[in-house]
Amino acid sequence: MRTAALYTSIGSLVLSALAAAPAGAWERPGSAEARGTAIAAARATAAGIDFTACPEDEMLPDSLKCGTVKVPLDYAEPDGRQLELTVSRTPATGPAKERQGAFVYNPGGPGASSITFPLAGELPEWKEIAEAYDLVGYAPRGVNGSSAPLSCQDPAAYTKGPTEAPTHPTQEYKERRVARAKAYAQGCAEHAGETLRHYTSLNNARDLDVLRAALGESRLTFMGASYGTYFGALYATLFPSHVRRMVFDSAVDPDPEQIWYRSNMGQSLAFETRWEDFRRWVAKHDAVYHLGTTPEAVQRRYDEVRAELAVKPAGGKVGPGQLHSAFLGAGYYDDYWAMRATALSEYVRGNPEPLVAQASPRAVAAKDNENAQAVYTAVECNDAPWPEDFEVWDRDHTELARVAPFETWDNAFSNLPCAFWPAPRQRPLDVRVGWGELPPTLILAAERDAATPYKGALELRKRLPGSSLVTERDAGTHGIGGAGNTCVDDHLRRYLLTGEVPGRGADCAAHPEPNPVSLD
Repeated sequence: MRTAALYTSIGSLVLSALAAAPAGAWERPGSAEARGTAIAAARATAAGIDFTACPEDEMLPDSLKCGTVKVPLDYAEPDGRQLELTVSRTPATGPAKERQGAFVYNPGGPGASSITFPLAGELPEWKEIAEAYDLVGYAPRGVNGSSAPLSCQDPAAYTKGPTEAPTHPTQEYKERRVARAKAYAQGCAEHAGETLRHYTSLNNARDLDVLRAALGESRLTFMGASYGTYFGALYATLFPSHVRRMVFDSAVDPDPEQIWYRSNMGQSLAFETRWEDFRRWVAKHDAVYHLGTTPEAVQRRYDEVRAELAVKPAGGKVGPGQLHSAFLGAGYYDDYWAMRATALSEYVRGNPEPLVAQASPRAVAAKDNENAQAVYTAVECNDAPWPEDFEVWDRDHTELARVAPFETWDNAFSNLPCAFWPAPRQRPLDVRVGWGELPPTLILAAERDAATPYKGALELRKRLPGSSLVTERDAGTHGIGGAGNTCVDDHLRRYLLTGEVPGRGADCAAHPEPNPVSLD
């Protein structure tokens, strides 16, 4: 009840903040972009995809084959510059007569690639689906693996540490972050030039239709997780007759008023509850971790460690920023709970090595991390209006941090380049279809998911008539399809294999909490 009340207050808090923000026109039937998408799809149908060995730098097994599909940089000019997106595939393993076509997956982001997704067919949860479908992954526009990966700064910045992460930042710190956000936005403009404005969710949806055509499918079978649900919903709105089956796993709230400033604030609020879930679990297992018998005691211990790391970083690189980033992962996935609790416990006992191993910046991942952040920022900044006055951000997030301090300011500073974005912003498309325009679709959601709060799944179900919502009750892991909850996986498998949905929805019990682990 407290969370619901706070969501209501936040909605009114920022209502005026976006009223004057710039916005461009969104796609209408018969628009240049719609015509360009049809032209690009027709070309892709004719060209198909030549699947051969994957690029060596991807270091993928021989069972996975790769190819490319061309998409226009600007769909209003389909004869202009083209981008090549890398596509991966494993053929259906079952009898040819039972093959149901291609099944495309996107894991979200924005900025995430699904190139390795087809390997999921080797897992027990995906075996029957892999028998019926060719499993297909791809690198979206701008993502490493496409022909024009986006970059906004030197990847070496992602190996630096320690960094700060104040819960209630000072005015001086805020000014430094404003300067950094301006420099980052300028870096995106300098690296990308005129192409910057073409990294959008609408273009991701259009690219998906070209990929469908290149795969030789008249209708698309698609599963999107997290952000993948948002441009999947855009796809369903733009191309409802092209949808065969569609799964939305951990749904973003598609309400145009939520994209993206408000939805990020809602996410920060939801993470406070999820952070408490983690602390309560640690307290329940105090006999293992010795971090306190109440969530409040665990918080105090965490704050003490955070303060110590500000003075003396672990391993010379793990400061408050690295600590916070590592423990934010525990808010996404409870698979992380035991290892993060162990790292914290061992640090308190005088052994910093597990924390250093888990939280230190990794040079090997710097290029991919920088690219993912660049695509994330470009898409979200381009998609929608953002407040351009930092005083609005300061007011809204100072207020929110009083009740949700864990993620609020870190999330705000991550998105702050959007206040100074040099490219034009769009007005979000109103996601919705009429009755009978879309086949039944399946929505999966964990009731306590913080990254995509549950109300987003409810909103999406309202906007897609005939959709069915499967809820994992009293659970909060982000991304639940094919993740081991038998009830959820049975609904997913039944839908993909037969098209059957459980009416308006169904409830599943939570998967078991993780077991505590100690180094003793």
